[in-house]
Amino acid sequence: MTTHGLMVMPISKNGWELHIERIVSQAWQSKQRTYGSYNVYQDGVLQAGLSGFICECPGPGDNTAVDSELRIEEGRYRLSTQYGKYRSVGYSDDQKPAGTIPMPGLLLSELDTKPRNGILIHPAHPPELYLSSKGCLNPTKGLMAADSMDFWDSRSRVIALIDSLQDFASSAFENPINTIIPNAFVVIDGEPAAVAV
Repeated sequence: MTTHGLMVMPISKNGWELHIERIVSQAWQSKQRTYGSYNVYQDGVLQAGLSGFICECPGPGDNTAVDSELRIEEGRYRLSTQYGKYRSVGYSDDQKPAGTIPMPGLLLSELDTKPRNGILIHPAHPPELYLSSKGCLNPTKGLMAADSMDFWDSRSRVIALIDSLQDFASSAFENPINTIIPNAFVVIDGEPAAVAV
């Protein structure tokens, strides 16, 4: 199967799946990031309102170095709730300033990303709205290479993912401790090298 000219592994069509297809490496002035699209499926059915784009660190994908500032490798990762600077429940509702902590977030299971840890889905936030990531995933609306992300748009997209997962597996969100969400996954495809400036 191919999309955007890239080879992709299909979703399993089982459970809740966030499918990320990396499209291109973007660069603007001294900044770089990986840009891709995302869609959510539940048992293979595309979920309305849960599509958009994702920004990540530049490549190539690397899960071997704990402190890597590269994107994570292609693969299938279990999802977990997260409680810290980013939270799956109890995040800040403050409207000012943008980026008030705790912000909404989800964790890719450290059982699957190790030795890397702290790989999250969280909003892009000030002061680095071009990319707010050291391996993490920042949902966004569509962007050109020179565009920065918008915190409120990114935040709303993360909350939409959390809300969908709470409907899918509410028991995982009952206690404020990092908890694997049953049958919920991120599937990441692509290792684009081409740079769009």
